Amino acid sequence: MIKNVLVTGGAGYVGSVLIPKLLANGYKVKVVDLYIYGDNVLDSVKDNPNLKQIKGDIRDASLLEKELQGIDAVIHLACISNDPSYELDPGLGKSINYDAFVKLVEIAKRLKVKRFIYASSSSVYGIKKDDNVTEDLPLEPLTDYSKYKALCEEYLQEQRSPGFVILTLRPATVCGYSPRLRLDLSVNILTNHAVNKGKITVFGGEQKRPNIHIEDMTDLYVKTLEYPDEKIDGKVFNAGYDNMKMKDIALTVHRVVTEDLGKEKIEIVTTPTDDNRSYHVSSEKIKQELGFVAKRNVGQAVADLCAAFKAGKIPNSLSDKRYFNIKTMQTVGLK
Repeated sequence: MIKNVLVTGGAGYVGSVLIPKLLANGYKVKVVDLYIYGDNVLDSVKDNPNLKQIKGDIRDASLLEKELQGIDAVIHLACISNDPSYELDPGLGKSINYDAFVKLVEIAKRLKVKRFIYASSSSVYGIKKDDNVTEDLPLEPLTDYSKYKALCEEYLQEQRSPGFVILTLRPATVCGYSPRLRLDLSVNILTNHAVNKGKITVFGGEQKRPNIHIEDMTDLYVKTLEYPDEKIDGKVFNAGYDNMKMKDIALTVHRVVTEDLGKEKIEIVTTPTDDNRSYHVSSEKIKQELGFVAKRNVGQAVADLCAAFKAGKIPNSLSDKRYFNIKTMQTVGLK
């Protein structure tokens, strides 16, 4: 029975939507996060007696030794996220994304944590010519960010043992509104620009990119604590439901923003790009083996963002660095 859950990166883009769901489902939750994007993203649940927020660095082994005591499951979300942020300081990126991961897994296993859920990325596949990217295809990561994601997957598989259940998820690009909002992800970028610039710029357009709504992704993390051991132990699952061409994402954004906010004359501009990565991530395995199917789509993510703009929840969306990982990383001076 899983009762006590530790979430690394729980104050991040995905974590700040996930934590209230875990609490609502009766779990006792610890969050370990540096809170570099703000101390207030979990304010809606800050007074919940089942929540403990720890402002700390996952590279601190003594902190992990202390906070992993009595924990039943770890959901590991924390990392330097996306290629540009990672490339600002590759040494820092490796220390957080790989070295700290190895230590976290080692301590969790030694302290009898029952279940370890790892948030990898669909970027580990690299560029594939296959029409459908399935979990059994070889990993060919193109960047250090995705290379260390793949190495973490490999290390975690090596640590699998009776009583230490492991699961790796490979999410597509997450989209939609979060209290710790990111406006540097494709669907969110286009929506922000449509709402606040009246212009959507599409680089290329024919490339297929997989996306998953943040509410579906966080629902899945909650479910990973409920599945029987034998359903998930040692498994790897893609989670990428809306495989759309970039030009179709732009058209969806245009339609929803026009309908929901009454915006007119939103211009779509298409320009050439060197980034022709195009892939269709298959989510058939997770559907067949776990029965998980996303309930929402890109259009609903855009509508959620429009509602948040309308409610004044996203001030200074073009200039505030907190919405952009690389801009924040450039100013916080992590070492």
